[in-house]
Amino acid sequence: MNVAAPGASVPRRSVIRWAVLLGWLALAFAFLLPITPASAQGQSSVVLNLRGDETPEAIRKMVDALSAPGRQVEIRVGGVATATPVTTAPAEPAGKVKPAAQPAPAPSMADEEGFQAEVSALVDRFIDGVEYGGASIPAIGELPDSWGRVWLRNLNGREGATAGWRVFGIICLALAAAFAFRIASARWFARKMQPAGPEFTPRLIASSWGLLQDVATILIALAVARVARNAWLSESDLANIALTTGANGAAIGALYMAVGRFLLAPGAPERRIMPLPRAEVHFRRLVVYAILTPLIVTGILLSHHVSAGPRPVTGLIALTGLLITLFKIWWFHDGRHDLAALVLSGSSEPGPIRRLIATGTAWFYIATTALLWMVSSAAAMMSNGGRWAEASAMTQVAIVLIPILAVGVASLLRCHAMRREAEQGVTPMTRASGAALRAAAVGVLWAAGFFVLSRLWAGLLLGVSSAQFAAVMRQTAGVAIFAFVGWVALVFLHAFFDAYTPRRHVVGPGDEDVPHEESVPSRLATVLPVLRGVVLGAVLGLTILIVLSRLGVDIGPLLAGFGILGLALSFGSQALVRDIVSGVFFMLEDAFRVGEYVDTGRLKGTVEKISLRSMQLRHQSGQIHTVPFGQVQSLTNASRDWATIKFNVRLDHSADIEQARKAIKKTGIALMEDPEYGPHFIAPLKMQGVADITDSAIVIRLKFTGKPNQSSMLQREALKRVYRALNDARVPFASNAVTVRGGEGGAQSHAAAAISTVPPPTPLVPAAG
Repeated sequence: MNVAAPGASVPRRSVIRWAVLLGWLALAFAFLLPITPASAQGQSSVVLNLRGDETPEAIRKMVDALSAPGRQVEIRVGGVATATPVTTAPAEPAGKVKPAAQPAPAPSMADEEGFQAEVSALVDRFIDGVEYGGASIPAIGELPDSWGRVWLRNLNGREGATAGWRVFGIICLALAAAFAFRIASARWFARKMQPAGPEFTPRLIASSWGLLQDVATILIALAVARVARNAWLSESDLANIALTTGANGAAIGALYMAVGRFLLAPGAPERRIMPLPRAEVHFRRLVVYAILTPLIVTGILLSHHVSAGPRPVTGLIALTGLLITLFKIWWFHDGRHDLAALVLSGSSEPGPIRRLIATGTAWFYIATTALLWMVSSAAAMMSNGGRWAEASAMTQVAIVLIPILAVGVASLLRCHAMRREAEQGVTPMTRASGAALRAAAVGVLWAAGFFVLSRLWAGLLLGVSSAQFAAVMRQTAGVAIFAFVGWVALVFLHAFFDAYTPRRHVVGPGDEDVPHEESVPSRLATVLPVLRGVVLGAVLGLTILIVLSRLGVDIGPLLAGFGILGLALSFGSQALVRDIVSGVFFMLEDAFRVGEYVDTGRLKGTVEKISLRSMQLRHQSGQIHTVPFGQVQSLTNASRDWATIKFNVRLDHSADIEQARKAIKKTGIALMEDPEYGPHFIAPLKMQGVADITDSAIVIRLKFTGKPNQSSMLQREALKRVYRALNDARVPFASNAVTVRGGEGGAQSHAAAAISTVPPPTPLVPAAG
């Protein structure tokens, strides 16, 4: 019989350091680090090689002797290294050997079968772990007596003050140093914690100063406790271990609170960087959680040192792990609406995908918490349970840390872009570049998190080694890079086209005279939105084809099929092709733009929308006409460059034409100098001359040149002022009244004319009967 060296184990000191590191990384709600069973971390595994001719009684005695302290025993028959180890859980009573496990799948078997077998084994170990943990809960009552017995064996405090008083004094000294630093630096940090503005960056800077003060306070307390411990508790006994473990646990809890203050800023919403609804409520729950979690972790670690067997520690882990898991599930369920509002706040106009993510965020965290608790429970029954517990801890940290970092980086870059736009102006290129930069930064963070989680679980669930994982990652790197580049390109093009897309402006019946020069975009701004769908679709399709090609899919048949489909559509939809081709030439010739008034011969109106196939015209009375480009034979644009307006005024035959010309000229000069109407005139109002002489009037013609979309407004204002000016100049307008002039007859003629205008009397009709 050969007893092999202990297997891979996790030292207690490294566990404590790992817990401190996780406390630094746990941003936001500070998930509970899955409590690693002491039996999985602190106990060494023993490999028992058998020749194969031992009696069952001898095997039972050897296993009982080796597994009594709670060790895990691996049995190898014949010393064959490839044999599947058989482990005995610490929950099993002495004298009972677990049956040998089934042989591991051969390397040639499919990875899917290996994954299913690993998951099935994990479920079985979870059930065994829950049963063993539940059966071990009554053994928790042994811990106080075990603590008392081990405490009496302390080496520190045999001379002078006792170990308990020394621990109490070190704690008081560390707290005094922390409070002294806090009081001394309060004013200076208070000035730094005032944000310079409501933007994200000033709030982030102010909250960072608060985080720096909290972290400095924690480090000072830890440093004082470490120095005092080395001086007063020099011996490595339970008092030394208790102080070290308790100090690290208290630091983790304090870091939870510091991170909560950094993100939620209780009592100071002006520097809050995470706009979480009910922030004060969630911070209070975080404080309760930050107090309970270090106590539980510290109690488990210390119980491992004083317990005579694995049952009390396992029971404590099972009980506290279940309670904390239920607390987190309740917390997520109660805050599901707050999490949804937080996700939706990242966009001013959230789409259906963001709304779906917002609805499922809380349920995802609930499911992940329950699943990781199951993994932690199953880790107690595994020979490499420490690795499973570490993977569970890292996963819980990652699923909280990565979204917070992604949102924070995106908000920081967005705030920087807004400040640069305010200082230097904004162009479509700068806006699209900023959106692409944010997408790239967020994508890199998500990719890094996915890589870490894949690396953690690939070896555990699939048995993939580091070399195999590296080979797989090299194969998938090309696919990931092409997909990432395609996604960033889509974000860039989407933002670029959106920047050029003209805002749809609907002229209502009450504001048709209001100037709208800014509603008429440039030629490029009119053409790009039409090409938006084509370009985005082409980039998306090309990215999908490249990714499929990198995955080993033969894209030749796909390309051939798409070609045949396009040919069939072109033959079957000739009208559609004609509309698209006509629209392309209209765009190339710059025949019209959004916001211009056009006449197609049958329909007229203001262009409100242009698509690849048709355009929409808004008539003056409010109707919207959709006109396919293929049906437009000719088009008249009445809103391009300038418009000359001519109109007539009828004057009386006795009017002084020269006097009228001078009055109209003064009116044109006054209109050009008017601050409201002058900027819209290109050539002033003037009289061209006499256009016609009729029996009742002298017709004079006036004209002016102005901006085309303001012609109706300018004409109405010109008519109003011309009427007033001619009246002031006593220039009579023509009248439709009939004047009868008589010769020598005089009064008789007037009387005859008056009589002639009287209608003849109506004849009387006799009544019937």
